[in-house]
Amino acid sequence: MTDILTITLNPALDVSTSVDHVVPGPKLRCEPPRYDPGGGGVNVSRAISRLGGQSKAFVALGGDTGSTFKAMLEAEEIDVVAFAVAGNTRQSFAVLEETSRKQYRFQLPSPPWPAEQTTALLAQIGSHLTAHGVIVLSGSIPPSVPADIASTINRIAATNGAQLILDTSGAALEAAAVNSGPPFALLRMDGAEATDVSGRTFATPADLAGYGLELVRAGVAERLVMSMGSKGTVGVSANERFFCQPPKIETLSAIGAGDSMVAAIALELSRGGSFRDAVRHGVAAAGSAVLTPATELCSKETAAAFLEKVVTSEI
Repeated sequence: MTDILTITLNPALDVSTSVDHVVPGPKLRCEPPRYDPGGGGVNVSRAISRLGGQSKAFVALGGDTGSTFKAMLEAEEIDVVAFAVAGNTRQSFAVLEETSRKQYRFQLPSPPWPAEQTTALLAQIGSHLTAHGVIVLSGSIPPSVPADIASTINRIAATNGAQLILDTSGAALEAAAVNSGPPFALLRMDGAEATDVSGRTFATPADLAGYGLELVRAGVAERLVMSMGSKGTVGVSANERFFCQPPKIETLSAIGAGDSMVAAIALELSRGGSFRDAVRHGVAAAGSAVLTPATELCSKETAAAFLEKVVTSEI
């Protein structure tokens, strides 16, 4: 069985294009669109494939868009478990204004999620877990799903001897930050999300690491990965606090950088790598992703080149 399982409860078919100017009123003649299956866990699985690894993608899919989505993932030779949901899988749009190089992003709402779907989801998840495997629950959570669903899935993972990496936002992240069950194996958030959750500001890596250590000591997670964007990424565990700085890179598109980071971390951990090395690989993969256009993800070759340029320092 595959040692990495990604879980995506709120996927989206990503549509990206470009246009000279974005102005109200007239029809804007866009360049031919690009279509990609998207959503946190899905992007993690796709990035893992680009980095030379394998994973199984458990994805909530519905309607004709869901069928198209599944076919696109399978065309990338990703092992897909489609969890059938009501409604039609949502879509998102990204438009690059060529004159300013600004990117405009639009997200359509999630399909309805009846309570019985959550019950069915939890009944199925366990059968796809691998003992001692790595689970990545990534992306947003549909509005109708309980905010603490990540803690519930984490308990199932712990029972099966698997470690869960969580990368989410909004109410689901707030619920995770007060998790009272088994600690998450790894919790990822960026500085802005840490501010939203805590109500505090974090000006330096040490400030952010201090908050991460509070969460570790509270039993929320065993390890925290906390991004400060292009400045670098903080890694925190009970015994380690370090800061990984990437080389200076001119960003083409930030879409997919976080998912590429999580993919590289999950892949390195599944191979028995240390936490520090996993974060270094994550920073390198994220750096390679920002050099790619639109919804493209990381590059194995570029990530490998960047890895040697990641500077790690103690906090």
